[in-house]
Amino acid sequence: MFIDLSVLLNEQTPVYPGDAKFQLQQAGTFETHGFADSVVSFNNHNGTHVDAPSHMFPDGKSLDQFPIEHFTGPGVLIDARDGFDIGKVHSAKIKEGEIVLFLTGAEFGSKAYFTEYQTMSEEIARYLVQQKIKMVGVDTCSVDNMEGGFPVHKILLKNEIFSIENLTNLSLLQNKSFTVYAFPLKFQLDGSPARVVAEITDTQ
Repeated sequence: MFIDLSVLLNEQTPVYPGDAKFQLQQAGTFETHGFADSVVSFNNHNGTHVDAPSHMFPDGKSLDQFPIEHFTGPGVLIDARDGFDIGKVHSAKIKEGEIVLFLTGAEFGSKAYFTEYQTMSEEIARYLVQQKIKMVGVDTCSVDNMEGGFPVHKILLKNEIFSIENLTNLSLLQNKSFTVYAFPLKFQLDGSPARVVAEITDTQ
């Protein structure tokens, strides 16, 4: 069983204030060309997306410089609806190579989604680095506040731990064992939209 953790990406997809919106232009039509295709334009951090080290560091690696195995692994869900708690993170017994997802209960597209959201602490970010995880994912627009120099991003990405932002449907993973697949487009860039899915492997 697979659960889609990605938001829909189209011209109505909400974007962080100031970011370029998704734009679509019809290129090929059945009437004129006998087929349909389109030209699309979007910010590479629109929708559900993966951040690479070059998002925060001029000399950081871009997405294409990592093996495909880096984008998949066993998942761990941590309930952060009451806030990011280091005690809960310790209790999760996180192992090397896992992908850690935080459920905050944020509703993508809601009025307060981009202005009133929870962020993890630097302490949690450093602990995740110590555990040598692969990726961290959140159902919010960012792992950081948009002020203060993005310390959580930098702690994670400096250690080549990707962040996945704008996830959805995380509540469906409660009390389940699962594998995460978070494959971005093979851009030579600092980030990319991704189709992120979880494969349920067992019920705990």
